[in-house]
Amino acid sequence: MLLDQIEKRWSPRAFSATEVSKSVLENIFLAASRAPSSFNEQPWRFLIGPKNQDNNWQKIFDSLVPDNQSWNENTPVLAVVVAKATFTKNDKPNPHAWYDCGQALGFLALQAIQEGLYLHQMAGFDASKLIDAFKIDSDHHPVAVFSIGYMGNKETLSEKLQETEFNKKDRKPITQTVFSSWGESFKF
Repeated sequence: MLLDQIEKRWSPRAFSATEVSKSVLENIFLAASRAPSSFNEQPWRFLIGPKNQDNNWQKIFDSLVPDNQSWNENTPVLAVVVAKATFTKNDKPNPHAWYDCGQALGFLALQAIQEGLYLHQMAGFDASKLIDAFKIDSDHHPVAVFSIGYMGNKETLSEKLQETEFNKKDRKPITQTVFSSWGESFKF
């Protein structure tokens, strides 16, 4: 049986404007800090922008492609996961940093569900705008932007997005993704 948080996890676009408390934000980012990483490097860094607190929300929003901006206007928190590209101990390239950031974000997403929140992770952003706006050094690279918030009303979305917002997303059967040899499904 899957964990309830895994069953409930999905990526809505309709977010309520309801503010997310700092204590709840702290919990979800604490969960991210518990993710495993190569050599315990913990290469993830997060930039967080609660709306109406400072200019960070706007900086992150401005980096989004127009389609993502269109449904993020009500989102109470925008954030960015950034990968440290080299190992701290020897400055050699860390080819696992992006993978490790993904694990941290996965832990964060599951804790968010536990807290009654949802995330929507996005690849549609301009990394150079984030680098400039936050003065991110050359050893760190934006990996993904994500929205954090409570479920909103789908009526706030465009007609096109409303049609798909609450439709169940098909998942590939594990027979197509788990193999005993390449292309041969593992027999459970």
